[in-house]
Amino acid sequence: MVLRQQVYDIDDLWELSHRDVMDPKHYELIDGELIVMSPPGGRQGQLQVRLSRYLDIFAEVHSLGVITSDAGYYPPSNRHTVLSPDVAFVSRARAPEPFPDKYVPLMPDLAIEILSPSNTYRQARRKARIYMQNGVQMVWIVMPGRESVGICRLAEGGGMTRETVVANESLSDEDVLPGFELAFHRLFAP
Repeated sequence: MVLRQQVYDIDDLWELSHRDVMDPKHYELIDGELIVMSPPGGRQGQLQVRLSRYLDIFAEVHSLGVITSDAGYYPPSNRHTVLSPDVAFVSRARAPEPFPDKYVPLMPDLAIEILSPSNTYRQARRKARIYMQNGVQMVWIVMPGRESVGICRLAEGGGMTRETVVANESLSDEDVLPGFELAFHRLFAP
């Protein structure tokens, strides 16, 4: 007898995620495979709120678009992948009107992943590749233990470039968030 693993889609994920409100699990979906995520720890949650706050204020003041935290995004042509970046930005030109109550049927312009003690930089780079393959322009991988950020950008030809920004530097990007700059001492402050 051959057992088949279930292939999930966005509707299955929505149902599963909203079935038991007392269950603290968070899920993502990659090529139909259900990925169980644990709730963020204290430092990760703090950085997530801090980045969300700085980005949201900047995006609102400059009418650039929408900032989300832990929202599900999926490529419209692939109902078997739903990723939930810790923080994301969707430009005003691309943001659906009204912004959906369920998963967002596009991938963000910027996805931010904050490493927790339970995941590795390699895992985050894998997600960055999936984001890039589905139209995300830039991914920030925040590494709290090293007080640095890996920046992945979409390269010509569909590839990905990577660089690391460290202490005494700033996060910025003129292509996705024109004029935004966040000094590391403000991001990683205790």
